[in-house]
Amino acid sequence: MTSLTPGAVESGMPAPRRPDPADVSVGELIEDLTRDLSTLVRQELQLAKAEVKQEAVKTGRAVSKLGAAGFAGYMASLFLSLAVAVALAHVIDLTWAMLVVAAIWAIAGMLLYSTGRRQLREVNPKPERTVETLREVPAAMRGR
Repeated sequence: MTSLTPGAVESGMPAPRRPDPADVSVGELIEDLTRDLSTLVRQELQLAKAEVKQEAVKTGRAVSKLGAAGFAGYMASLFLSLAVAVALAHVIDLTWAMLVVAAIWAIAGMLLYSTGRRQLREVNPKPERTVETLREVPAAMRGR
């Protein structure tokens, strides 16, 4: 008769038999502990990678909006400069049209900048779940 652990019952797979601790050598216990710690570290690294990747994607989106805001600022400067030049050379309706275009670019730049900055503030580079599970390791090692 094989013994089943709670996780094994849920998966339908029998758990490996665990010998009586009194019958196991210290070397075997250390080997089991080393293997379990190695598995735990590998899993924590995978979790950390996944969390960092997720935060990197959010950072990329925010940075792209900041880049777009920079381009919008460049366009605003270009059109404002052209408007000033034309205004000085010829005071006609074309100048006002150029100012309107420049103002639209300036507004677009401000909106993109504020959106990108807000999203950048939401980025958390610290892998929260990994840190939380690592805090649980000492208690788990003590069997709690």
